[in-house]
Amino acid sequence: MSVPNPVQPAWRPADVLPDMDDREFARWADLLEERTGMTMPAERKSFLVTSVGLRMREAGYDNYEDYFQYLTSGVFGNLEWTALVDRLTVHETRFFRDVKALEFLREEVLPGVLRPRPTNDALHIWSAGCSTGEEVYTLAMVVDSFLEQQGLALHYGITGTDISLHSLAVGKAGVYPMRRASTLPDDMAARYGETVAQTRFRVGDALRRRVCFAQMNILDAGQLASRELDVIYCQNLLIYFNKARREAIAGGLVHHLRPGGTLILGAGELVKWEHPETECVRNRWDVLAYRRRG
Repeated sequence: MSVPNPVQPAWRPADVLPDMDDREFARWADLLEERTGMTMPAERKSFLVTSVGLRMREAGYDNYEDYFQYLTSGVFGNLEWTALVDRLTVHETRFFRDVKALEFLREEVLPGVLRPRPTNDALHIWSAGCSTGEEVYTLAMVVDSFLEQQGLALHYGITGTDISLHSLAVGKAGVYPMRRASTLPDDMAARYGETVAQTRFRVGDALRRRVCFAQMNILDAGQLASRELDVIYCQNLLIYFNKARREAIAGGLVHHLRPGGTLILGAGELVKWEHPETECVRNRWDVLAYRRRG
C-alpha cells in the first residue's frame, strides 16, 4: 500500500474530528500497547480520539486510516510517532506530589542506604517515568537537604527518564508555571529556586547540576546493563499497564538496584507481587516499597 505524503496542515476546529469506530479504536489501542506497553481501556476512548485526531489534523491528514499508514511506514512515520506519543503519554505532575513517600525516603530509606557507605561513594537515584521533571527536582531537594542536615559531603545524582521528548525538554529547562510550584514548601522554594517575572518558578543552577534527563521506554528497563542504583522512584506509571506488564517492569527495575537498594512504587500499583531478589518493606507510612536482598 502506498503511503500518502503529509500535506501542509490546514486549520480545522476540533468539533469536526471524524468519528472513530470500535474497530479503529482497537487498532490504535493495539499500536499504543505494542510500542509503549500502555493499555488504553474503552472508557478512555474519547481521550485517544481527541489526542490522535488533533495531532492528525496538525500533520495534515483528514482520516485515521491514512494517518495510521503514515505513522507505521518509514523514517518520517517514526518521527511523527514521537510527536504523537507526547500527546498520549504526558501527564501533569507537581512538586512534592506524594508527601508520605518522600517522608519514607527521607526517614527510612536514605539513612539505610547511607549508613554503610564510604564517603567517597556517590548516591544514585532514578526517577522512572519522570514526566516534566518536578519529581526529579523534588527528589534532589529531599536528598540535598538530608545530606546537609546530616553533615555529609556526599556526591549524589538523580536521573529522570521518560518516553516523551517534550516532557524531558521541560524538565531540562527547569522552569515551571507558578501553579506547578504551589505545593513546594516555602523554605524549599526559597532555597532551591527563584520566581521569574512573578509567573514562573525556575529551579536553581546548583540543583540542576545534580540531575540529568534521558529518553527511555520503560519496557526496555530489564534489557539495559545494571546500574547499581540506591533508589528507584517509580510512582503513577505502572497504573497505565496491565498486570503482567506491571510485574515485568518491576522485575526489570529491580535488576538495576544494588544490594540493599529500594524500589518505591505508588500505592496499589502492584498487588501481592513477589520477586526472588526482593523483600517488601513494611513501614509506618504504608508506602509500597521493595528492598533488594544482599
